[in-house]
Amino acid sequence: MTDIRERLEIKYPVFQGGMANIADGRFAAAVSNAGGLGIIAGGGMDPAGLEENIRLCRSLTGKPFGVNIMLMHPAAGEMAAIAARERVPVVTTGAGNPAKYMDSWKAAGCMVFPVVPSAALARRMEKAGADGVIAEGTESGGHVGELTTMALVPQVADSVTIPVIAAGGIACARQLRAAFALGAVGVQVGTCLLVAEECPIHQNYKEAILRAKDTDTVVTGRIGGTPVRVLKNRMAREYVKRERAGADKMELETFTLGGLRRAVLEGDTENGSLMAGQVAGMCSAIRPVAEILAELAG
Repeated sequence: MTDIRERLEIKYPVFQGGMANIADGRFAAAVSNAGGLGIIAGGGMDPAGLEENIRLCRSLTGKPFGVNIMLMHPAAGEMAAIAARERVPVVTTGAGNPAKYMDSWKAAGCMVFPVVPSAALARRMEKAGADGVIAEGTESGGHVGELTTMALVPQVADSVTIPVIAAGGIACARQLRAAFALGAVGVQVGTCLLVAEECPIHQNYKEAILRAKDTDTVVTGRIGGTPVRVLKNRMAREYVKRERAGADKMELETFTLGGLRRAVLEGDTENGSLMAGQVAGMCSAIRPVAEILAELAG
């Protein structure tokens, strides 16, 4: 089995999820300094902001770090070029197929780990030259697929020869060991890092995670084909109500516009989009990221 720690020169086999509007260069550097692979989330940035955060991250850590590019972003092509030009050690991608950018990234020396929701896409990514894939189950926070981590990871691991990173529903050492048993060589986590001292989200958001129980998340947008897992609150309940009543996609997008920023920056826990995975109920204290990663790695 590939030792992802040696390959990426990291202490723990743990990637930090590319959480849009949350994972900036400062937070990514904190995760990398603590022994994981910190990842700057391009999803909530423009190209200039991404470039600025890459340089900030480099100024704060000498450890490897990554950049996540959401392929549905209108400036995804420009961001892909920035990642290559800046020669970031690792690129992760979401919401699509990054094959058209693969050659430029590989030529720049970047290692590429696309997020995949199926074994079929994992095989396509291997053929395209990916260094590994992140198999993300529906337990995760934010944008989700249909398959659970337990079902997805072994099928992906059996389908490719490149390393598989498991994501979705992982917040403790028991779950990390389970991911290894399923065929993964590492994990990607997000929700458990929302309560890190260094995480830049509003204190209200952190406290909402701490209060969450095992059944306190819901998937909005499942009917319309844009599923997103969030904590249950007024916004989520109203969204689901409108969706079931037949509201069209435009109305629903307008209703949730700016929801994540309201949660992250303003601390609006009733009308904001509190993205979180099903392991939110396992997050019980605000702690330094180094402590969270050390406990996770067992």
